[in-house]
This record gives sequence, C-alpha cells and structure tokens, in this order.
Amino acid sequence: MAPRTPKPLNGAARRIGRLGVEILPPVALITVWWFASSASTSLYFPPLRTIVTALRQDWLFAQFGSDAVPSLEHLAAGFVLATAAGVLVGLALGLVPFLADTVSPLLEFARATPSVALVPAAVLLMGVGTEVQVVVIASATVWPVLLNTADGVRSLDPVLADVARSYRIRRRDRLVMALRAASPQIVAGMRTALSIGVIMIVFSEMVGSAHGIGFQLLQDQRNFDIPGMWAGMVLLGVLGYLLNIAFRGFERALLGWHRGMRRTHL
Repeated sequence: MAPRTPKPLNGAARRIGRLGVEILPPVALITVWWFASSASTSLYFPPLRTIVTALRQDWLFAQFGSDAVPSLEHLAAGFVLATAAGVLVGLALGLVPFLADTVSPLLEFARATPSVALVPAAVLLMGVGTEVQVVVIASATVWPVLLNTADGVRSLDPVLADVARSYRIRRRDRLVMALRAASPQIVAGMRTALSIGVIMIVFSEMVGSAHGIGFQLLQDQRNFDIPGMWAGMVLLGVLGYLLNIAFRGFERALLGWHRGMRRTHL
C-alpha cells in the first residue's frame, strides 16, 4: 500500500502552532530565570519572585494609573504625530525628486542628531510638561516612517504611473494610489517607530517630568529600590510585547490585500 500523505493543516491549526512557537521561548526564559535566581542573595540581582512581587504591588495597582497610563498617552500622541508628519513629508519627497535632493542635507543632519540630546533643549524651550515628552518621542519615531514612505513612493511602478497620467486620473486619486502602493513599507516603518517610541518613553520622562515609567525608574534607582527598578524594566518589556501584538493585528487588517496578492504570485 502506498503511504498516506499527511493532511495539510487548516488555518486555525497553523495559527495555534505559530502561537505555541512564539510563546515557548519567553516561557522557557522565565522558567530558567525563576529557578536560577531563586537562591540569589545579591542586592543587585534579586530573585525573580521578589521582582514579580514588586511588579504586582507597585504597577498593577498603585502606580499604573499615575505613571504607566500617562506614559502610554505620551507614546500614542508622539506616535500619531510622527506617523502623520512622516507620511506627508515622505510622500512629498517621494513624488518630487528635486525637493528630495534639495532638503537631503538638512534631513541627514536632523536624522544624525540623537533625539536624546534634544531633551534638555526641549525642556528649556517648552518647560516641564506633556509637550516635552510628546515632541521628543515624535522626533525619534518620525524617521522610520518618513524614510520608508519616501522609498515606497519612489518604488511605484513607472508603467503604472504613466498609465495613470495617460488616462488623466485626478492628482488626488494618484496620491491615493501611491500611498496604497507604499503602504507595506509605511507600515513596516510604523512598526519600527513603535519600538523606538517605547525606548524613548524612558528618556523623555527622566528629564523634565514628575510622573511616568521613566521617572519612576529613575526614582527607584536613586532610592536604591532595586526590585522596583527591575519591576519597571519588566513592565516596559511586557508593554512593548503587547503593543507589538496589537500592531500586528492592525497590520493584518490593513494589509490583508497585500498578503492575498503575494499568495497569488507564489
């Protein structure tokens, strides 16, 4: 008898398999960390059990609303501002090569300036407040969106652009067409920008802030609250992971047509 060919997995089974593969490494890492640190007596590397206790006591109840929520609000505002500015400027640079060549030195100078270095200047110009955090986060996260947008618009098929001009399609519709063609690269830039934004939360709140995750991390370090400091870092990692999962859902919903086209070409 001929051997039976295995049945292909359905969509639900594949998703469950991918989820298991994704969850297994963090679970294994946490398990190793838990048992390897259980007998630790080091002041600087407390047991994971102590860190989890500090995380539950500090962040799940007392400080989540006063520190974590404002940090997420700053991240959301800076990310939205950076995305809007990056898409608009990137679209203009991608469609007008002369403009891109003209402003290229200025963009390279601004991009090479570390956003962390802007924090003291932003505090001097705008004072202490939410605006400083939002501006610093936006200044760091705008570049992946801007550069990916410009590159995606430039990579538009020239034949498609010529056909659109030949049929006298309205400029507004041509802009929509260019954005749609560049949307996979724009979303990739947004995903990178989101990761940078999580990092910039800490830097933007360590100077010129009286609350937030970054501020609390600095306070724990100054007060020598080592478990609390580790708990804040674990919280940042968990928030970054959850934000990445949420963004993947947004990406699947927005770029479903793109994945369908790729499957038809395979």
